[in-house]
Amino acid sequence: MDFSSTLLLFGIVFALLWLLSLKNRRRWSLPPGPPGLPLIGNLLQLDKRAPFTSLLKLSETYGPVMTVYLGPQRAVFLVGYEAVKEALVDRAEDFTGRGPVPFLIRATKGYGLVVSNGERWRQLRRFTLSTLRDFGMGRKGMEEWIQEESQHLVNRINSTNAAPFDPTFFLSCSVSNVICSLVFGQRFSYDDKDFLDLLHIISDTLKFGSSPLGQLYNIFPRLMERLPGRQHKVIANIEKLREFTMTKIQEHQDTLDISSPRDYIDCFLTRLSQEKDIPTTEFHHNNLVSTVLNLYLAGTETTSSTIRYALNLLIKYPKIQETMQQEIDTVVGRNRCPYMEDRKSLPFTDAVIHEIQRCMDIIPLGVPRYAVQDISFRGYTLPKGTLIFPMLHSVLKEEKQWATPWTFNPQHFLDQNGNFKKNPAFLPFSAGKRSCAGESLARMEIFLFMVSLVQNFTFSCSEGPDSIDLSAEYSSFANLPRQYMIIATPRC
Repeated sequence: MDFSSTLLLFGIVFALLWLLSLKNRRRWSLPPGPPGLPLIGNLLQLDKRAPFTSLLKLSETYGPVMTVYLGPQRAVFLVGYEAVKEALVDRAEDFTGRGPVPFLIRATKGYGLVVSNGERWRQLRRFTLSTLRDFGMGRKGMEEWIQEESQHLVNRINSTNAAPFDPTFFLSCSVSNVICSLVFGQRFSYDDKDFLDLLHIISDTLKFGSSPLGQLYNIFPRLMERLPGRQHKVIANIEKLREFTMTKIQEHQDTLDISSPRDYIDCFLTRLSQEKDIPTTEFHHNNLVSTVLNLYLAGTETTSSTIRYALNLLIKYPKIQETMQQEIDTVVGRNRCPYMEDRKSLPFTDAVIHEIQRCMDIIPLGVPRYAVQDISFRGYTLPKGTLIFPMLHSVLKEEKQWATPWTFNPQHFLDQNGNFKKNPAFLPFSAGKRSCAGESLARMEIFLFMVSLVQNFTFSCSEGPDSIDLSAEYSSFANLPRQYMIIATPRC
């Protein structure tokens, strides 16, 4: 076959696929959306480094519920607070499905809390939430764990002697140690090389998932498995995390005392033993390994990145930092650890922390949901197999909900009398039945670590506040802040 004939055949196949996509759109009464091309869909219309910005622009034309094709995969995007709330809260049961994100499935081998649906998800989520609420299963209150770890962090930062340093892995160590205390029943030294290697893997994994290459993997997984590239190194490194997790599980199995569980793994192993003869149980080794991996990955980098972004922001706005310090000095003083109970007496500090999370917009697209069956929504049909993205970016930056959505403004969370006020559009952890399982833990960590840091140090950088760029360094699945050498001056 000569080149012209091949080109003609390709053109005919391309046209047929395009006509088929139009027929399916009419057949299903799909939400409106931009016309796409066969195989690649609407990818050429999206900013590969920050796709949510392109999607927000498209919604101005197609409305708050729109269909966009990510390669061959049909996706529906929910834009704005009203659409997101209606789906995730008012219609929570219809939107509990989790989208089959190929990279997550590859990392977890299809098991665990994050990627599961149906009865597996229900059993694992119920168990995980109840265990997290127990704050370490009685050995230590989780608040105590965080207070203890915050002191280790303060001591480590003190050792810099007010010289410029990169806080990235200090913060990762601290936050990860809280998760390690909960899941593994132990903490690790900030100088432990194996521990630091694992933190590097976690950091690189999230960066990959938030890069154009990571998004291509999720859209064309079979192709990306066959092509050379960074994805193979990332997947190999995830296997190292799995091996670490399995080693810890085996250590727990060898020393398990069912009458005195030490942590999450012990509790899971106890349940596994209790239900070993139940054929339908979801408490088995594969789910244990992948759920622990879920908690470890999700609980380390997102929270530590939020605190790192917070430090960048306080350097950018030194008067905000000074006002926080004055409030903390008045309520907590400088000689005791802060408690969660202090939060109600620290309205400005609480408002700043909320505004930091709003501005950071950590997961802009939201973790995708999935239509496990046909869903009727706002007069449209979302067919079974459709990915559904509740765009948290569109909620956290919506002009209807926030007075100055694109500006850092703690007044968003303060009333006229300076008291803290809630805003229902504050959804950094998503909403509904598949909201972040570790939300309460993350909120506690961010508050206690931030208050401890601002209580003990004044943060700055050699180049001055204007040198800080608050835009994300990586911005796709997650918004990850830029890294800076900062200075922590002890407060006398």
